[in-house]
Amino acid sequence: MTKLIDTRATNTKVKKTQTKQNTYFEKPVRMASLSMHPDPLICAGSKAAGCMPGCLKGAGLAAVYDSVNKARQQKTDFWHADQVGFLAQLTRELSNFKKLCDRNNLQGVVRLNVLSDIAWEQFGIPQAFPNLFFYDYTKRAKRLGNTPENYKLMFSYSDRPQYQKQVSMALPTGVPVAVVFKNRVPAEYLGRPVIDGDLSDLDNVMSGPVVVGLTAKGPAKKDQTGFVVDGNRIASLASWCGINF
Repeated sequence: MTKLIDTRATNTKVKKTQTKQNTYFEKPVRMASLSMHPDPLICAGSKAAGCMPGCLKGAGLAAVYDSVNKARQQKTDFWHADQVGFLAQLTRELSNFKKLCDRNNLQGVVRLNVLSDIAWEQFGIPQAFPNLFFYDYTKRAKRLGNTPENYKLMFSYSDRPQYQKQVSMALPTGVPVAVVFKNRVPAEYLGRPVIDGDLSDLDNVMSGPVVVGLTAKGPAKKDQTGFVVDGNRIASLASWCGINF
């Protein structure tokens, strides 16, 4: 049986979040994450957002080891074939993770949608572990403001016209908005200050109404769908309008 969650912080961003000193918890952080192979069913907003071509599913270790992709696909297949069994195993693994954290006086932090966008709150997962802190990125604006206190979300932005309904629903909520930029990261976007989103996801999700600026990586550098925003284009428009950028 494939183990679902990774508690070794092998994902680069997860590792950065675990190792960066946090000011949010009294205890040091221990991360757990779940990486599934994305598809339109577990990433419901991906078609409108146009993010599949630039997805990080093929970056990092997945670009080197085919076994990583196979393991992720097995998890996705498991989810589609037997959600009850999947949720039961996930609950067991999270329970063991909590015990590990308790034994070592650590604060457990969990990211279940590394490459997916499943509404885990609808299945009671974060509610079952109130002492663990959960966070994720989402492209589903209806999820914002509808998660338990220990489950924080950031909204994932796309500039595509067919995605703007989601954007218009998300912005008034005041949650952090993650934007992937290529060429350069601006100081301001969408009327919000831009922070460096490549350092720590905890800083990102706790930051309030800002833009979380992420630099395009792997195939995202060549994205032409509108999911990745061209920082040079934003700077040119600002210059044309007489704005220092």
